[in-house]
Amino acid sequence: MNQSSKLNLLNFSDPKIRTLHLTWFAFFLSFVVWFSHAPMLAFIKEAFDLTSQQVKALLILNVALTIPARIIVGILVDKYGPRIVYSSLLVSSSFICFAFAMAQTYEQLALFRFLLGFVGAGFVIGIRMVGEWFPAKQVGVAEGIYGGWGNFGSAAGAMTLPTIALLFGGENGWRYALALTGGLTFFYGLFYYAKARNTPKGSTYFKPKKSGGLEVTSMRDLYFYLIMNVPMYLALALLSWKLSPSGVNLFGETAMYTLWIALALLFAVQTRSIWHVNHEHLKQGVPEIEKYNFKQVAILDLSYFVTFGSELAVVSMLPLFFLETFEGLDPVKAGLLASGFAFMNLVARPTGGWLSDTVGRRRSLMILIGGLTLGYLVLSQIDGQWWIPLAVIATMCCSFFVQAGEGAVFAIVPLVKRRLTGQIAGMAGAYGNVGAVIYLTALSFVDYSTFFLIIAGSAAVIFFAAMFLDEPKGHIAEVDEDGNVQLIDVG
Repeated sequence: MNQSSKLNLLNFSDPKIRTLHLTWFAFFLSFVVWFSHAPMLAFIKEAFDLTSQQVKALLILNVALTIPARIIVGILVDKYGPRIVYSSLLVSSSFICFAFAMAQTYEQLALFRFLLGFVGAGFVIGIRMVGEWFPAKQVGVAEGIYGGWGNFGSAAGAMTLPTIALLFGGENGWRYALALTGGLTFFYGLFYYAKARNTPKGSTYFKPKKSGGLEVTSMRDLYFYLIMNVPMYLALALLSWKLSPSGVNLFGETAMYTLWIALALLFAVQTRSIWHVNHEHLKQGVPEIEKYNFKQVAILDLSYFVTFGSELAVVSMLPLFFLETFEGLDPVKAGLLASGFAFMNLVARPTGGWLSDTVGRRRSLMILIGGLTLGYLVLSQIDGQWWIPLAVIATMCCSFFVQAGEGAVFAIVPLVKRRLTGQIAGMAGAYGNVGAVIYLTALSFVDYSTFFLIIAGSAAVIFFAAMFLDEPKGHIAEVDEDGNVQLIDVG
């Protein structure tokens, strides 16, 4: 490894290392809260006498709100800075976690699980924070550590929460375990605000010239950007349909049509806002030095669709997959076996960032997406006749490529346009949730084997899209509030 790309993670006297540790743990807790329900589904299903379709609805609801939330939070981060936004997110989500733990009806479970999807937007905040503190030759590894160690929160929850629930005992043990995660998140949100800083001392925090949409630098990119917003609304419309009488019957057809109209209006409002942000500077002409290619953002969106989208879907269903595939497993053992998928985040995502820093941005992304395609093909062959340790090994090998691919994606995000990093991360992150909604919706219609084959097929398509990614090189130009141009090295 190149000396300039090495990080001494034990050097707590280095402010950027302290910031990295503060921030990955904030993301870790947000993931614990976000996916705390997955290992507890067996307890929740029994307590509320839920049907399989109701359980699947909870899985879909958990990732739905994160689609618009990541867009909104990306805008807020670029405007106000990650310190205040992350702290606010953690504190507010803790109260929703408490409400979910105290739910008395399925409707309350569904509502609070839907609202908890907002905490999934925390990932976007740390991407901007880490990008501010680390240079181009280290940013891939640093973002990988942030994302990988943070994502491990879902595995930590799967490994510990069922046991904590049993320790509390009684029919309400699962409630106490979930409430505990909310309490930890509340206090850490206050701690993060006290200790974190947006930028290194003396550095400028670049902000967008206008808020309300991503700035693009050509009319062609403006139309491309508007087209890329459509799948996010279609995913939410699909979710509404799935929760209507055509699916799990959580609400009626009238509510579904009302939601569709609301989504159409929101799309119109967002389109108007994007036009307002972009039309003036595009009309005047963007200096060549300030331009970037939106194609980069689109490819990263699609890559995250298949990497993080599939991870969210698989993490949500894997405990039940093991429980229903292999005889003799109880919920605790199934949760432990399933945790192997997310467990790989500890090493896989940093490795993906390191590969991107050293092997090349495009090449590493293509290798990793190709690897996850093969991985899901293998998972599609698992059945009750497999030796359980072999099934776990296959799961972990597949997850390595999935999460290393995520690391490779977000090694590139901070190198596209610094002042827009939050919004670019938000859009890519939202596409990850679009992928999760689509994959989980597909799961509600097909068996587990076909589900894994669907992911493999979509990954094969996106592998070819990644071939068109441009390798970041040279410098990007940013303009501060006084109009001064600064050049930032991107490799």
